[in-house]
Amino acid sequence: MSVIHKYITRQFFKYFGMVMGLVITVYLSIDFFSRIDNFLGADVPSLQILAFFLYKIPLIVSQITPIAVLLGVLTVFGLMSKNNEILALKSGGVSLYYLLQPAAVIGVVLSILLFVFSEAVVPVTVIKSNRIESGASKKNLMTSRGKNIWIRGDRTITHIAYYNPSDQTIEGVSVAWFNGNFELIGRLNAQKGAYLNRSWVFYDCLIQQRINTAPENNHVSFYDGKMGQLDLKPSDLLHVAKESEELPFFQLYRYIRKVETQGYDATKYRVDFYAKTAFPCICLIMTLFGAGLALRGTARDGITISFAYGVLTSLVYWLFYSFCLSLGYGGMLPPVVAAWTANLIFFCAAGLVVYNLE
Repeated sequence: MSVIHKYITRQFFKYFGMVMGLVITVYLSIDFFSRIDNFLGADVPSLQILAFFLYKIPLIVSQITPIAVLLGVLTVFGLMSKNNEILALKSGGVSLYYLLQPAAVIGVVLSILLFVFSEAVVPVTVIKSNRIESGASKKNLMTSRGKNIWIRGDRTITHIAYYNPSDQTIEGVSVAWFNGNFELIGRLNAQKGAYLNRSWVFYDCLIQQRINTAPENNHVSFYDGKMGQLDLKPSDLLHVAKESEELPFFQLYRYIRKVETQGYDATKYRVDFYAKTAFPCICLIMTLFGAGLALRGTARDGITISFAYGVLTSLVYWLFYSFCLSLGYGGMLPPVVAAWTANLIFFCAAGLVVYNLE
């Protein structure tokens, strides 16, 4: 590695670390003040509260790494342009493409490391942080996060075979009601349930009510659609349903196959599956884009204008990427297209910026 490349690499990781530390601090501060009341209200021990925020750091790192990469590259080349270092190197016969080489290598390496980090570390810490957060829930629900979801409410036990977060529907629903002596007084079985207008509507359901101990006095009713009471909201189910962040790449693939084999809709998880491969690549795209913008700047406006374009680029990318994922969740785009469209468009834009450097 040449002296120039070593200098660029060293300066990049210096500013990359500074940006990463600043963003993590701001993120945790906002998250702390938004959650601390819930933790204190649930009498969560201080050590668990501290552990919760420590477990959140890997997820934060995985989410903000592309932005830190972009700002780090913009800072390095922007300062070099401001200090006339790029002009001096060009006068000495050094090509801008030569200066771009370490940035491209860094982008590739960080993309690979981000994918490995997101699969090896993030799922473990997300599971642990979710457990602490679930323990602070005011509903005091007891849940199982495996193949099925079991929830104990106020004199009820609910079993849900599958929850689809994208359209807030539940399938394979079974609810048992008990009296004060924990005797069964009613049961509901439904093929599907949907949360509409702040109420649950059950489809293809059976409701059995126990009048007294005599079996012949039990009342059984069948409904195509029936509005019913359930001590749950979709936001509660988010804590017990499988989250894509909790599952490494191959485990998520096996979970999708299992869900689809059982006849349930796994569109959201399939979109997230392809997103696991698409999102880390943004490190390379942002590196090329940021380097191209900064190297084209002048000594007078290099860092200021480049930073403005860089922040705008990251904002536009994130909005477009989220929009494409939403279309994928809604079934309007195939999962692989929804996950990779933003990357392909911005990679072409970054390539155009780099192509027009000289």
